Amino acid sequence: MVKSGWIYPYGMGFWGANGHDGIWHLSLVESLSRGSLAMPMFAGEVIKNYHLGFDLILAGLHRLTGIPVVNLYFQIAPPVLALLIGFLTFKLTRNLWSVFFVYFGGNWAWILGKGESTFWSQASISTLINPPYALSLVVILLGLILLDKKRYLLAGLIFGLLVQIKIYAAILIIAGLGVAAFKNRHLFKTLVATLLVSLPLYLITNRQSASLIVFQPGWFLETMMALSDRLNWPRFYEAMTNYRAAGNWLKAALAYAAALAIFVIGNLGTRLIFLARKLNLFYITIIVLGVILPMLFLQSGTPWNTIQFFYYPLFFASLLAGEYLKIVNFKFQILIVLLTLPTTLITLRDVYLPSRPPAMISRSELEALQFLRAQPPGIVLTPVVNPNPYSPPPRPLYLYESTAYVSALSGQPVYMEDEVNLNITTYAWPVRRQVILDLFATGDASVAAKFLSDNNIRYLYLPQVAFVRPRLSETALGMTKLFENSQVAIWARSILLK
Repeated sequence: MVKSGWIYPYGMGFWGANGHDGIWHLSLVESLSRGSLAMPMFAGEVIKNYHLGFDLILAGLHRLTGIPVVNLYFQIAPPVLALLIGFLTFKLTRNLWSVFFVYFGGNWAWILGKGESTFWSQASISTLINPPYALSLVVILLGLILLDKKRYLLAGLIFGLLVQIKIYAAILIIAGLGVAAFKNRHLFKTLVATLLVSLPLYLITNRQSASLIVFQPGWFLETMMALSDRLNWPRFYEAMTNYRAAGNWLKAALAYAAALAIFVIGNLGTRLIFLARKLNLFYITIIVLGVILPMLFLQSGTPWNTIQFFYYPLFFASLLAGEYLKIVNFKFQILIVLLTLPTTLITLRDVYLPSRPPAMISRSELEALQFLRAQPPGIVLTPVVNPNPYSPPPRPLYLYESTAYVSALSGQPVYMEDEVNLNITTYAWPVRRQVILDLFATGDASVAAKFLSDNNIRYLYLPQVAFVRPRLSETALGMTKLFENSQVAIWARSILLK
């Protein structure tokens, strides 16, 4: 994380998933810090179907301290979250082995010579790539510590915040409390307090999110076997799906059960030793439900998002595995350490330590974005992004993926960008995408001018002005060139400059 967001000779670099996910959060934080719930990459709409807790905290810190959002997100928040997770894990368990698994827990993919997501789930080393997930662990640990101290109501108030930090965590914690309350009536107080806090927070931005969940059992197991960047066992995939299609339910059940065992054991790695510990009902419910839910349900638009349910069983398994490792002999402890660390070391080598990142924003484009930030507020129109996976790294973000980088780095609202997250949050982005394509292709100045006026477009941002620009000139569009360098041009509607 901390390597991303710095300026290098080629520009601002982004490692791991930060070229997309990190940029998304920067855009949200920039908008929220202005006291607005407007959707910054879909101008004219408000934010919906997303948990804003982490982004609101960063927006508040930005307003209080004046520290740039990019530095808060990449250089300050990750170390703070990492330290809090480790400290609170130790405070809860009084066990450094639990801290070890929370920080370094890995899977068995290294035995196969494959990467950390071979069995779909991420390893502990990638926790900070998903800051809302990392923050949810802090909140869960705080709640567990309060439960340990029998502060049931306060624990419920803390757990209730999860619905605006990570909805997956909130669902599992509420379910765990609901089941455990049958055995421990004190937990009923915690459950009620959690629900009283969660419900109003949920309704602020997530009231339509239930419609995002799709019932599609076995998808993660099938794709784990089928995809080349996962386990890639095509014969197993063909067998399990053919049994299912042919109605051979006994063989299908056995095949899917075997795939589920591979999924769970493969992801747990050495944390599998947690099964040697006596489990309380709260932990059991979270672990079991966290395995079952992604096996049954997907998220529309981006189906793999529900794998995040499974992150929490891995976390609780880490806590419990550490408790078991504390009581075994030294030789067994050394063996477990040696079998655990390869995932972390390989992921560091292949993903987070290479000198060149997969994505970047060039210095020329950063200059243009800073210029745009200094202009009066107004909606920015950008070309439709056409990613080029064959472009050598580090790739400019406009060739890397559809991202929210213009709104993130300029602080201006954009008519439409980041198609991936717009899809996840159910905005009608394909309509706007086609409108942009039509605008760039049209030779009718009156039609183009009407569109710009009707949609309150103030700026046109052209990151590849030599290659991608409207068919009409800036003059024909009723615009004036405000900025141009070797790479980028920024036009503004002339009527708004008077």
